[in-house]
Amino acid sequence: MAAKQPDLAFVTVNLQLMPKLSTSTSAPILPQGVVLLERGWLSSNNVLIGGENTCALVDSGYVTHAEQTITLVDAVLGGRRLTHLINTHLHSDHCGGNAALQAHHPALQTWIPPGQAVSVRDWDTQSLSYSPTGQQCDRFQYTAVLQPGSTIELGERYWQVHAAAGHDPDAVLLFEPTSRLLLSADALWGNGFGVVFPELDGEQGFCDVARTLDVIEQLQPLTVIPGHGPAFMDVSDALARARRRLAMFVQEPTKHARYAAKVLLKFKLLESQILTPEALQAWTRATPLLGQIHAKHAQDLAFDNWITELAQDLITSGAASRESNNLRNL
Repeated sequence: MAAKQPDLAFVTVNLQLMPKLSTSTSAPILPQGVVLLERGWLSSNNVLIGGENTCALVDSGYVTHAEQTITLVDAVLGGRRLTHLINTHLHSDHCGGNAALQAHHPALQTWIPPGQAVSVRDWDTQSLSYSPTGQQCDRFQYTAVLQPGSTIELGERYWQVHAAAGHDPDAVLLFEPTSRLLLSADALWGNGFGVVFPELDGEQGFCDVARTLDVIEQLQPLTVIPGHGPAFMDVSDALARARRRLAMFVQEPTKHARYAAKVLLKFKLLESQILTPEALQAWTRATPLLGQIHAKHAQDLAFDNWITELAQDLITSGAASRESNNLRNL
């Protein structure tokens, strides 16, 4: 059984609209009605967008944090009804709370990017990436799709929907031009961007990352709420860091592949908190994407030795520790 996850969320909130839970004093001031629930890295950040008649949540975190997500969202809503759930993309850490939220709010409208609508309808866990990555997601339904190039009204603000291929080929960005607030998901973080999964499948992804970074630059956001980590305003610096990272991965694709493998392992550690040698071996051997990365980028090493190297990298970087032969999350 996975260890109980700590409460890793705090709230950046416009105090004119909703009660204060806790506030990051260094965080950018967000527009009225926009609330950031910054989560630990197992779950994506959640963004609540409230108005007179509607209240939307953007992204819902990981499935093992679903109860925590509901508690946090209800605390901010203060008895109001959640009307819309928006997913920037359908990786497990961004939509894992969908099913629980739909059960908790039976009239909830759920909007997803169009590229995987059929996969959600048929619940194709291979296409949705949950089986290949060894991750969980409870089955959910969707109401409508988010068409890139369209504008949607959330919380009495009009948000542009922009395609954001790269990290995920079907991902979207949400941009509110009046406040120049961008919800960038995993297309841009304060220090980089998410794993470029298409590249791991032998498809073009790095060029898409570059195009999405160009789109973000053209939008000229004042504030960015990323899919993980705190909101930030030094957008040009973040773009420069992301482009340097992208150039490194383009130059050395094997470096990106190794980074991706460590991300998958770290994600599993965040979920389980501790892995015995037996549990580590069982999970890694049952995770097809790890085998795929190994076969293409590390075939000179035996698979178990390669996993041991990845674990040691996490330990060396301070992301994990070794206790009685068990691998523990830090």
